[in-house]
Amino acid sequence: MPKRFIIPQGYQSRLDLVETQLAIKAAKDIFEKELANALNLIRVSAPLFVRPSSGLNDNLNGVERPVQFDVKDLPEDVQVVQSLAKWKRLALYRYGIAPGHGLYTDMNAIRRDETLDSLHSIYVDQWDWELVINREDRTLDFLYTLVKKIVKALTRTQYRLCQIFPQLDEFLTDDVTFITTQELEDRYPDLQPFERECEIAKEHGTVFISQIGKPLKSGKPHDGRAPDYDDWNLNGDIIVWNPVIEQAFEISSMGIRVDENSLAEQLKMAGCENRRELMFHKMLLEGKLPLTAGGGVGQSRICMLLLQKAHIGEVQVSEWPDDMVETCAKNGIVLL
Repeated sequence: MPKRFIIPQGYQSRLDLVETQLAIKAAKDIFEKELANALNLIRVSAPLFVRPSSGLNDNLNGVERPVQFDVKDLPEDVQVVQSLAKWKRLALYRYGIAPGHGLYTDMNAIRRDETLDSLHSIYVDQWDWELVINREDRTLDFLYTLVKKIVKALTRTQYRLCQIFPQLDEFLTDDVTFITTQELEDRYPDLQPFERECEIAKEHGTVFISQIGKPLKSGKPHDGRAPDYDDWNLNGDIIVWNPVIEQAFEISSMGIRVDENSLAEQLKMAGCENRRELMFHKMLLEGKLPLTAGGGVGQSRICMLLLQKAHIGEVQVSEWPDDMVETCAKNGIVLL
């Protein structure tokens, strides 16, 4: 079984199947509105696939294979998006959206190389958002302000959801602890990155771990990040302690996006300078694209957390290994 396939002892869902479906819809509707209001966002339509030559697809950690297929009437294959980090920035440019305003969209993806466990699926659904900012906003303090607004949207969603479904618990608070990846490594030098996340989340509840992507003193990064969307000095993950599975639980990856200088530097560090010739990268290096901050918030992750489920398959329909399905059925975990 995958190492993060967790069977909580004595687990029993707070909601039956029908209640679960109603709660999924309520959680998504409420959080979407809260997020849009908190960050001043409008909803837009987004692509499910893009051409590889556009440079718009995200290569995530650089090892995941995108789902690619041919189209009869197009001269090249297309790829299912792995995220919309770069597409959103181009959309803001096209729409002429002013600083202090932004957009969000429903992002759906297929991650064919994902390890299937209690938290991970080959089907990804998230709210992708992007906000136009001023150059003076490219600071950790501004990023932390955005984090607090997203956490507040989450706790407001939790409060309203518990009013509709009183069998659910309120366990999240507005308090956020901020820590850099280097501070986290210094604090727990003998632990692996995910073990560090578990320790800090268990202690503080909600944590924002910043500066992900660049090598630490140990010589290794806390986690991988593509070099061409987040500024590795100005990004991070929102992590909460999940009381059902008793683990750190990432709900969002976000950051201040690269400008001309940090893009050039990170492409060089990552050995990806050939990307400078792609359409998106050319526009960014020439200063044509707006300065932005953005991120993604997992829809199934939010539902799994707030509905207090033990497996992400309880809030989304996907495919799972046969032995996992059997083990879940024996332990009261009903996969959709």
